[in-house]
Amino acid sequence: MIVAVGVDHAEVDRIRRAVDHEKWGRRFRKRVYTAEEIAYCERRKRYAESFAARFAAKEAVMKALGTGMRGVSWQEIEVFRERGKAPTIRLSGRAAARAELLGIERWHLALTHTAELSTAFIVAEGFRGGDQ
Repeated sequence: MIVAVGVDHAEVDRIRRAVDHEKWGRRFRKRVYTAEEIAYCERRKRYAESFAARFAAKEAVMKALGTGMRGVSWQEIEVFRERGKAPTIRLSGRAAARAELLGIERWHLALTHTAELSTAFIVAEGFRGGDQ
């Protein structure tokens, strides 16, 4: 059963400027992304598109959880990808607790990007009724 959906997009140039900023780019990366996400994106030739796609995915998850940016931490939402498999979402902390409260047991994630824009679409699926 579909419990919630979320969609968001991020401008690649805006995220590129944030992650590359001379003074606070490193702090931005560490505040928003997990170490694994940073390592994955930095290995990519078009790294800014990957950072932007993950940023959009995190915001889409926040929308699906109904929390916005105030209810959970950026790092409690991780875009995870095993080699040869589609990307998915891993939650921890308050994000995981909120998902459990809603009865969310599985996430479906679609990411797409161009040189200018990254978009994420999330479907949260549950098999039991959650308490809202």
